[in-house]
Amino acid sequence: MNLYDATVPVVSKLLANVDKWLDKAAAFADAKKFDVDVLVNARLAPDQYSFVRQIQAACDQAKYTAAKLAGKEAPSHPDTEKTVAELRQRVRTVVEYLGTFKREAFNGA
Repeated sequence: MNLYDATVPVVSKLLANVDKWLDKAAAFADAKKFDVDVLVNARLAPDQYSFVRQIQAACDQAKYTAAKLAGKEAPSHPDTEKTVAELRQRVRTVVEYLGTFKREAFNGA
């Protein structure tokens, strides 16, 4: 098995699911009549990362893992997201980046 198969499709699917979580968050906020961006800094527990940081970390892990295995330098994404729309853009940007990888780049990893 090539490590491409164990990384790029898997983390791409994970990030697609993160985007669906954002859909659910927006639908919940709409149904309850509050601004969805309130959830960006929410935490389920005091010692847990905020929602924004969890999404940033998932995106970073995905891009750095793929880049490292393929012998590339991952792009830098400053952690400046403050809205759900900005989080969606970060997820999409990383998914697009993952789409640039070719299976052959992982040979020998």
